[in-house]
Amino acid sequence: MATRQPGPGEFEIIRRFFAPLAADAPGAFGLTDDAAALEVPPGHSLVVTSDALVAGVHFLATDTAADVAAKALRVNLSDLASMGARPVAYTLALALTRETGVEWLEAFAASLAADQERFGIHLIGGDTVATPGPLTLCICAFGRVASGTELRRSGARPGDAVFVTGTIGDAALGLIALQKGLAGVDTADCEALVTRYRRPIPRTVCGPRLVGLAHAAIDVSDGLLADLGHICETSEVAAVIEADRVPLSAAAQAALAAGAGGWGDILSGGDDYELLFTAAADAEPDLTAISKALNVPITRIGRIVERTFADRPDRLVGVVDAAGRPLVLETSGYRHF
Repeated sequence: MATRQPGPGEFEIIRRFFAPLAADAPGAFGLTDDAAALEVPPGHSLVVTSDALVAGVHFLATDTAADVAAKALRVNLSDLASMGARPVAYTLALALTRETGVEWLEAFAASLAADQERFGIHLIGGDTVATPGPLTLCICAFGRVASGTELRRSGARPGDAVFVTGTIGDAALGLIALQKGLAGVDTADCEALVTRYRRPIPRTVCGPRLVGLAHAAIDVSDGLLADLGHICETSEVAAVIEADRVPLSAAAQAALAAGAGGWGDILSGGDDYELLFTAAADAEPDLTAISKALNVPITRIGRIVERTFADRPDRLVGVVDAAGRPLVLETSGYRHF
């Protein structure tokens, strides 16, 4: 009977796959010490975020190692962008199952290396352990922003306009395509939606450009309505979204036209990792200039109003159609518990 050959141990994994990712990072010390050291320039603050991803919950167990690595890093970079911070470094805690082999680790590390180059960030530490399952990883990302200029959830004001980058709903429809298919939607459109689910695009350049313009900001992870609700709750305001203004990709429009998805999926599905923010209505020309300079769509989709739903304290975000009629959706977004 053939016996399973033991894989590389913890320190071999670090030396072989992850130390090269830290080679150019000041203060990482080649991952040979117990911790790293980060310097913060005078007048700047360190912005810190952490997201855990679990197989079968945040990504499919069948997703490739390259896709898992890209999503894990990018969702954290999106958090930094929503605070107006530029990425600096990250740590990685990785809980590997017995089935996670050398080929998976090679592809995982190669994907991280590609995104490090793309987004200007380096690995500086972490931990590697074994688990009976499921595969779990947690990234802690660090960014830098001028002190006192961080974008927060708490600054939205009545009279603000609500804006969003990119397009909304692609990731939710991509997950539907993976789980049960999108009847009537062609293969190219399905693939485009799946790619948006597996590999979100963090707005790491756009986020810092919003400093001084945006009053409140968040990234769209749990769903546009849920995340705008987080801004409203923290800012003690309410919001109205005009559904016909919400930007949709050609693939998402095809899915809606085919009846393979609905507005509930678009507005509540999550995993878009676009920036959702409020700003004064007269800031729109400046935002249009940023949009053109970065080639990143920025769309006005609604407005911030006084919190007037006294009879519905849980109702922070309303949605209306092109005629101003309320749209009723079954859910506002993803809930972790």
